[in-house]
Amino acid sequence: MALPVTSTAHQIAAKALTWLHTRQEQHALPTHPCFEHDRSKIKRLGETAFAASLVLREAVAGSHGLRLARDLLDYAWHQLGAGTVLHAHLLSHPLADDVVQIYAPFARSGYRHPPLDQLLAHTTSLRSVRAADIPPDQRLGYANAAEVCGFSPGGTDAEATAGTTWLSAEPEPWLIDYQAAYAMTHTVFHHTDWGGLPSRLPAGIAQYLTRWLPVWAEVWGEIGSWDLVAELAMTGSCLPTPLCSEPLWQRLAQLQHQDGLLPRNAQPVSDDPEERFLQGHHPTVVAVAAGTLTVSRTLSVPR
Repeated sequence: MALPVTSTAHQIAAKALTWLHTRQEQHALPTHPCFEHDRSKIKRLGETAFAASLVLREAVAGSHGLRLARDLLDYAWHQLGAGTVLHAHLLSHPLADDVVQIYAPFARSGYRHPPLDQLLAHTTSLRSVRAADIPPDQRLGYANAAEVCGFSPGGTDAEATAGTTWLSAEPEPWLIDYQAAYAMTHTVFHHTDWGGLPSRLPAGIAQYLTRWLPVWAEVWGEIGSWDLVAELAMTGSCLPTPLCSEPLWQRLAQLQHQDGLLPRNAQPVSDDPEERFLQGHHPTVVAVAAGTLTVSRTLSVPR
């Protein structure tokens, strides 16, 4: 059954998706892009593709929203040379953990690059994967992305990795800082495949988050850290019993600019088009993803 929050989240997601689509040309890469030189631009392409892939997966945006999401994926895939940019980078850096995570939303949506698939099938099977010195939440992200792409990372046990994260200790909630909060949200995202498998989240952690997510959202809302607040709202939509606060979503709706941009923080957004794009891109991506998941979970639409 639709709830009042459903309509609010839908409106936010729809406006944010339109903002991304209208500005997709600002993602344009050079004719011969280099992953090393254009890393930040490629990362933003991957983030846009991620949001669009969730819109397609959840299928609650309506025909117009689905068309915009497909357009965004088509454009981003074209900019990446239909996968050749990712393949070239992985050839040079076989243990890079970012390639598979950028590739995952494309693979989820039906975009494949056979040579990249072949290379990832090899690199994800290496013992070096489990020996890589990366934080647990990032290791969990690597494992989930590889699974989405159809690979099983050698030596990477998602359950065991999840048990080594900050969140798994159900720590004192008043000692959380921005870095821990960001890692916490991504632990939930990766463990549940971005809300697609909420039952993966252990019951104790789900209860812990149900108690403390509203508190954390209030704390970061007081200082105007809207990017993190949106991430916390998205985390609530990934719980086995979704936590979707109407007052929180109404606050985000009030903050969202008329053109769809969601501000990163309480600082004024620049009037310069390029700077405005850089400032607003990530929180607006989160607005699409969080809003889409909230609509899906409150409607209880079967996948």
